[in-house]
Amino acid sequence: MPNSTNQHPTTHWVMGIVQSLVNAGIQHICIGSGSRSAPLTRCIAHHTHIKSVCFYDERALGFVALGIAKATQTPVGIVTTSGSAGANVLPAVVEAHQSGHCLVVITADRPPELHGIGANQ
Repeated sequence: MPNSTNQHPTTHWVMGIVQSLVNAGIQHICIGSGSRSAPLTRCIAHHTHIKSVCFYDERALGFVALGIAKATQTPVGIVTTSGSAGANVLPAVVEAHQSGHCLVVITADRPPELHGIGANQ
């Protein structure tokens, strides 16, 4: 985990999210990296109880996560950036639901000042 002294407020907040995922039994997180999810990705990478894997294609990422969930019989996290990235994991989420497996999807949104003004994603 990142050093807890002199942390940016976002780092403290995402550390809480990551610890909540660990407390819920998540041991694997699949990451579709992006600038908006970078603080979360950094905390995941430094957490000693999580194994992470990164992919650039979110659709493939979703199915890798589903494969891990099936193989381990445990819930698996998915982290993506904003926009269509979250939508691209939907097929794997549907498949997970139909097969009785758990995927937890976390997407990083644009900052509030970029909502409703036509900013990309």
